[in-house]
Amino acid sequence: MAKANGCISRPSRKRKLPQEGNDLLNFTLDELSDDLLERVLSWLPTSTFFRFNSVCKRWKSVAASESFKLACSRIPSREPWFFMVDPNLNQSVVFDSAERSWKKLSHPPLLSQNCNCNSIPVAAAGGLVCFRNMSGDYFVCNPVTGSCRELPPVNPDSHHRSLHAIAMNAYSNYHGSYKLFLVSGDLPKLSYKVYNSSADCWEEEIMLRRKTDDCTGFEFDSNDDDDAVYFLSKAGNVVATNMQRSPSKQFSSVITHKDGEEIVYFLSSSGTVVACNLTQKHFSEYPRLLPVFLEYSIDVVECKGEMLVVMLSEFFESASIRVWRFDEKTKTWNQIAGMPPSMSHEFYGKKVDINCLGAGNQIFICLSSAELCSYVRCDIVTNEWVEVPKCCLNGEAMEFMSAFSFEPRIEASV
Repeated sequence: MAKANGCISRPSRKRKLPQEGNDLLNFTLDELSDDLLERVLSWLPTSTFFRFNSVCKRWKSVAASESFKLACSRIPSREPWFFMVDPNLNQSVVFDSAERSWKKLSHPPLLSQNCNCNSIPVAAAGGLVCFRNMSGDYFVCNPVTGSCRELPPVNPDSHHRSLHAIAMNAYSNYHGSYKLFLVSGDLPKLSYKVYNSSADCWEEEIMLRRKTDDCTGFEFDSNDDDDAVYFLSKAGNVVATNMQRSPSKQFSSVITHKDGEEIVYFLSSSGTVVACNLTQKHFSEYPRLLPVFLEYSIDVVECKGEMLVVMLSEFFESASIRVWRFDEKTKTWNQIAGMPPSMSHEFYGKKVDINCLGAGNQIFICLSSAELCSYVRCDIVTNEWVEVPKCCLNGEAMEFMSAFSFEPRIEASV
């Protein structure tokens, strides 16, 4: 170092000094090959896909290429979006769990036609959402890209039987491999039909037998007949027998994979959980969480491959929301999470209906009644409960009664 006026001069901190490997700092995405660029962009959040067209021509071209979709399909998983249900909207609204924000998506033109404008979502899997119209026709849609197609019609004879559950399973987003499951009939005579996208047809209807060694040890209620005055509705209230759950969750059900077996769970008209093992072709009923004469709201969800039950009940002039898991060994329900009393007390005495969905460790809960409409997210691992901000369109707060969870994947094919 040189001395000047008795002081040691030091290199200026503002001066850029040559550094080994400094060329890497000047590296830009423009220097990447198309293949590498597609791999890099595929890791971005799906919400950025909508902005690709406005970046540059090259990115716009990438977004439309099949090789980019293939690169996206190799991403193991994406944070879920929650597709909100409102049959009166001509657009789709989703809650982005990664960015914790609301988004508006264009409604598929096929669902905007007069004969399909009353279609509502009834199931979801992978990057796809299934809709059903009042005529019983089914449509499969990718909410991100807007691609949509109508499935072949179901056998007309199926419309005469009570439909209990609609479940969906996606096996490959990129190749459009998925199945739609319909469980119908009158307990204890149940059957199911499967739509297989690979064959583009409905398979033959299969009858389900009652499991002889039912692990629950409980029989079906003998008073599920037309003379019954009251029953526990799927909405959770003790009501007259002609009462129905909100159409958006009328066929509330979940599907799980357990030991290589596909099992569909749904709520019976008396409020119990029915498990249909589609692989073994049998069904069984789980024991009640609460007696039938008590008033409560209940729903089933799937988290990390297992079925859970979410229940809102009232005791001692207070309301509680709890998450339950069934223990196959002890044949009992065990609580695994619970909303803090300071939050749940707000729902006491307001006839609140809960509609829930699971995604990984999260449960998204829609709470609605004549007095309120609220949304809450629960982490079943940390037992953290967070209220979701209201969704406003044109300055007005929207009220959604239910939602469906899907992975936002642009490569998901219908």
